[in-house]
Amino acid sequence: MRTTGLAKVAKTRLGLEADCAAWCRISRVPGPPADVHEAAGGAPVRPAFIRPLGTLGVALVALLWPSAALLALLASLEDLAEWLLSSKERARSRARARDDEERKKAIKAHALDQLFDGDWTAAAGQFLLSWYGHSSHHKRLLVLTPEHIVLAAPPKRVSVRQTERMVVVAEIPASEARVEDPLLGVHPSDRLRVVFSDGSWLTVITDESHSEVHKHLMRLPRVHNARDRHSPSVSGA
Repeated sequence: MRTTGLAKVAKTRLGLEADCAAWCRISRVPGPPADVHEAAGGAPVRPAFIRPLGTLGVALVALLWPSAALLALLASLEDLAEWLLSSKERARSRARARDDEERKKAIKAHALDQLFDGDWTAAAGQFLLSWYGHSSHHKRLLVLTPEHIVLAAPPKRVSVRQTERMVVVAEIPASEARVEDPLLGVHPSDRLRVVFSDGSWLTVITDESHSEVHKHLMRLPRVHNARDRHSPSVSGA
């Protein structure tokens, strides 16, 4: 199969025989129990603060926001005028709204709005406790290879050139975990679940809805993807 997109980047930059890849992040990590956190090494559970260059970018965005907001408002008014003139567009808009609402309900039903199953002592919880210990960057390149789930990132948080600076920060053997799309074939989404062999799981949020990884999972035999068609149980965090 021809390697394309981020999978090609993973091969070129990291030497990985990647099936697919996608940039992702996790939602805010809830405070773990102090004794469990300490036993796991006490690594940070938050990404590093944004660097000065990133802070400058945020400041520039704040300065330019009024102009951008005005342009967005004008564009919205133009869109509204076109929408009012088109009954077909109104119907499409209602359909999109229904689809979005159904997608949100499906995300909640499959617990994809939650970071993990809630058990800090299980494999997923222990992996989360070392997530920012591997790298203080806020994103990871999730790479699927025939034998591993690989996560790559710059060792420290950066504002630019994250791809050029990334290194492998974690590898999970395919025998110990798998990546699934619980909404496969039902709704396109930006959520994926990493399920460990002990049944624990964590949710990652991809930069793109229907990313390369989502598309790769869709190409796999249905029987391979049918193992997670039910909502997971969630224990109290």
